Amino acid sequence: MHGDLHGLQTPLGARSSRNQAARLLIPGRPLRWMVTQVIKLTGQNPAYRLTHRHTSIRKAPSQVSSLLMKRSLNKIHWPDALQLGPVTVLTGEERGKYPHGNSVLVRGTHQNVLIDPSLTIANRGAPAPVDQVFLSHVHEDHIPGMSQLQGIPVHCHEEDAIGLTSIDGLMSMYGLPPTLEEEFRQEVIDDFHYEPQVDVSTFSGNAIFDLGGVEIQVIHTPGHTRGHCAFLIPQARTVFLGDIELSGFGPYYFDAHSSLESFEQSMSRCRSLDADYFVTFHHKWVISGREKFLQMLDDFANVISNREEAMLEFMTEPRTIGDCVSKRFVYRPSVDMNLVQHVETRSARIHVNRMLEQGRITKVSENTYQAA
Repeated sequence: MHGDLHGLQTPLGARSSRNQAARLLIPGRPLRWMVTQVIKLTGQNPAYRLTHRHTSIRKAPSQVSSLLMKRSLNKIHWPDALQLGPVTVLTGEERGKYPHGNSVLVRGTHQNVLIDPSLTIANRGAPAPVDQVFLSHVHEDHIPGMSQLQGIPVHCHEEDAIGLTSIDGLMSMYGLPPTLEEEFRQEVIDDFHYEPQVDVSTFSGNAIFDLGGVEIQVIHTPGHTRGHCAFLIPQARTVFLGDIELSGFGPYYFDAHSSLESFEQSMSRCRSLDADYFVTFHHKWVISGREKFLQMLDDFANVISNREEAMLEFMTEPRTIGDCVSKRFVYRPSVDMNLVQHVETRSARIHVNRMLEQGRITKVSENTYQAA
């Protein structure tokens, strides 16, 4: 499926040329350190500069290239913004720590697209005109900035659209117990500025949107939600990963619309992404370099296998779901939130059911299980 936000249809299979992008690598120094030091010395952000390092697949018309360059290099006034050619990472408060997040602005010659308008966007407003909003998925922390973008069309994967049309639809995606849902529902409305959306368009996996000299390619990466997607911007050698956040906490797959198996398949799919810069909505911000990204992705995925190994060791003696919940295989014992009991229960059931199917544990009595 190809979408063109300027009204021109992109031929199936066509790919726009890649702009040339610099690989900002200094031995022993991360991208964030290098950017910070150069900004201090020069007052300019060097995070994206044209070089000969990447050659184009096909040459774009010079007029389009000129317009795109002029538009993409217009300065964005935003604290800690990182510009990667036509992509600007709008760093959220506390580097995108929840409830904030790192939004992404993609600017073409015809259209500007804002991806995942965060709570920081809701507080500050958008730093440039926005023609369309794209969502990696529909969760409370990825949509509050739409309160600053009234009347702007919003796009999400068809599997997540239910969360935009009504607060009941959004709540159904979480599957919380009634006592937790009542409190969280009000929090989403009051603190995350939730309003049902009227102008919602949906896309499916593999959609490509042409913004004018810049493309956004949709990669369906379900697991966190059924419709979770990553967005690849080839001309910037950049991919936005949404909530495949590469944190030490690991993948979050504990909601009603989550799937452990789908999340694992999506992480495998991400290994083939052709990019140099990897942007997460929370925590890690921008990862520079494919090798570093793959190592972080492996560590992120290993949280799941490590959790199951720890559960197997715990279940050398007969254990109930309640025993696993009390032991805590998701949250540290020091974490005190209303959600902990619910998440630990869902996690225990997900992994117990999977290990039963795999023959790694056996059911010794009603609701009691032991390692095989």
